Amino acid sequence: MILRTIATSAAILVGLALVGAVAGPQWDPVPVSDHLVPATSDTTVHGASDPGAVGEVGEFEVRETPVSIPLDGTEVGGLLRQPLDAQGEVLGGRPGLVYVHGAGTGKSTEAFVESATALASAGVVTLVPDKRLDTYTTRDRDYVAMAADYERSVDLLRATDGVDADRVGVYGESEGTWIVPIMQAQDPAIATTVLVSAPVVPPRQQAAFAVDNYLRNTGVPDQVFRAIPRAVGMQLPGGGFDYADFDVRPWLEQQTAPVLMAYGAADPSMPVEQGARQVIADTAVGGDDAPVTVRFYADANHGINVPTPTPGGGTEMHLHPDFARDVATWVQGMPGTADAEPRIAGAQPNQLYLASAVPQPLWWGNGDIVVGGVLVGVGLLVAGPLVWIVHALVRRVVRPRSAVPAPRLGRGLRTALAGLGAGSVATMVALVVYLLAVAQLALDYQRDDLVVQGGWVGVRLLGVATAVAAALVLRRVVDGRAARRAALAAGADTGPDGEGPAPAAGETPDHVVVARGWPAHLTFWCVVVGSLALLLTLAYWGVYQLGI
Repeated sequence: MILRTIATSAAILVGLALVGAVAGPQWDPVPVSDHLVPATSDTTVHGASDPGAVGEVGEFEVRETPVSIPLDGTEVGGLLRQPLDAQGEVLGGRPGLVYVHGAGTGKSTEAFVESATALASAGVVTLVPDKRLDTYTTRDRDYVAMAADYERSVDLLRATDGVDADRVGVYGESEGTWIVPIMQAQDPAIATTVLVSAPVVPPRQQAAFAVDNYLRNTGVPDQVFRAIPRAVGMQLPGGGFDYADFDVRPWLEQQTAPVLMAYGAADPSMPVEQGARQVIADTAVGGDDAPVTVRFYADANHGINVPTPTPGGGTEMHLHPDFARDVATWVQGMPGTADAEPRIAGAQPNQLYLASAVPQPLWWGNGDIVVGGVLVGVGLLVAGPLVWIVHALVRRVVRPRSAVPAPRLGRGLRTALAGLGAGSVATMVALVVYLLAVAQLALDYQRDDLVVQGGWVGVRLLGVATAVAAALVLRRVVDGRAARRAALAAGADTGPDGEGPAPAAGETPDHVVVARGWPAHLTFWCVVVGSLALLLTLAYWGVYQLGI
């Protein structure tokens, strides 16, 4: 019995591993073999056409003025920052920058505070609008329409006192760098574009790249990486997310203004080398009208922030001390700074893998099916036993002395079936908890081998135990039916339910019965089918990988 159970368990584990291997794509990112090498570690921007007109950070007092920006059907607020002369008057003839939000910011009073203030103190008028949120959701985003909205801020800044309308540019960060090239292509009068932490590749590719890097930094087992294309590549539950495959490259090819790119060298979420190369190549398609300058900032994160000591002995994240200086010089030094050497400078970036197209899942490519399969599985696991319980209560009240035998599962089957159902649910819950814990560690840039490695071992051991329970169920069914056939072949009388022979002295009524009565049959099949749905889902997400 033990050897047969072991053999059956092994067969089930191999079957689940095969299903998991063929049910979806694998993850095999391409390593970066040719790294981008900065000409110097000094990020200073040179070549200003009129060095005397280039202000330094902190040189001017800054006036902050709330503004209203009219849009189609609504309006948003904004915060205008203007440099002042020694008499407190607004400086005239200054360049300007409109800020375009990334995914994580929205309020003008909270976003870009350090950089917008620092640039204004150097002589660049800055305008940070509020993000329009009535047309911006997690599921639906239209970058072309967002570009049209931000263009209204450009119009307002051009008409602002003290601004040279011919020297107004746009500053985008992260998600905003998919919007800025659209704006410049549709409005060639935009004088400069600043792309900070630009993904360049489509959002789906950037998401897979970021997840891969975060998982590597967290130290997860190799088996976990298989989940990347299966999660990022599928159609997410509930539909929407059409913007996930937005391609900014056609817009980059239409650029007619100088581009400044800035990356934090310690940013794991962006393809920092690949993005810079791609922008240089795409903007060159239209000629030399959009020269690209690239800067990498040592130890800086996604927002170009670095740890800064505090008086209390701790650290806080603040803007890299050279970043605002470089942007201010580049903007105010036009046109000489547009193509001044060195074009690529700063810390040595170290992008390990390319952000490539994400393989698309097939069978589980629709997120609604993935979620539906789990819900159906759990629902069946609850429904079967619940119906049996209700039937038992009704029987006890309505027909307490009925001659019809009570529903029953075969000897040993009840325990094995309970283990199968409970194990499949427990493994699914453990997998979800594990992934959430790993995600939290990744977002906090932390490692915890006990959680990352030990947690994965725990999930897989639960999966193995559930497979053993499935083997026991299968063996009990096979053995029970074999015993019934043998008894019938020997001419034994059947029991009152026709499911097996009449019990001999000392035998329990369910000695060779798999299931007796419709509630028992219903429960049996609900648990089996529900557990199978969860086990297949677990196999898809990599719990049963055996190196296949």
